[in-house]
Amino acid sequence: MTTFDFGSGSVPAHRHCNGGGWVADTAFVADTAFVACNARVFDNARVLGHATVQGNAQVFGNAMVFGNAVVYDNARVFNNALVYGNAQVFGNAMVYGSARASRDAMVFENAMVFDTAWVFDDARVFGNAMVYGNAQVFGNAMVFENAMVFDTAWVSSNTHVSGDTIVSGDVRM
Repeated sequence: MTTFDFGSGSVPAHRHCNGGGWVADTAFVADTAFVACNARVFDNARVLGHATVQGNAQVFGNAMVFGNAVVYDNARVFNNALVYGNAQVFGNAMVYGSARASRDAMVFENAMVFDTAWVFDDARVFGNAMVYGNAQVFGNAMVFENAMVFDTAWVSSNTHVSGDTIVSGDVRM
């Protein structure tokens, strides 16, 4: 039996047939998906369809990455998060909790999307920005620098939230 230490001690694992990345035997990665040699998929995570996990990226917990989504660099997708469609998570970004990134959304640099937040359409979250709570960022919206969007706030269309701006509550932008 082959084992690998994903950070909490060695567990049964194998190299993925498409890319050679480590996959815990408790996780599932479709043969059509790609997991690069330094990437990791573990716990009960799922990578399906033509999704790609590259670089030093990690998908773990009960997270799912599917469709044509790409997670790369040092990005982390975990807990019960979903990344799907053509979404991309990269840099040192994290998508976690029960958050979702979908369609053509991008979460990158040091951004965090968590709780039950949803980033979708062509939205971009980057820099040190955070989107959390039940917030939604969509359309061509951008949240960046040190901005925070949370509670039940919606940021949409061509709205840009930047600097140290905080958007919260029932705000619809």
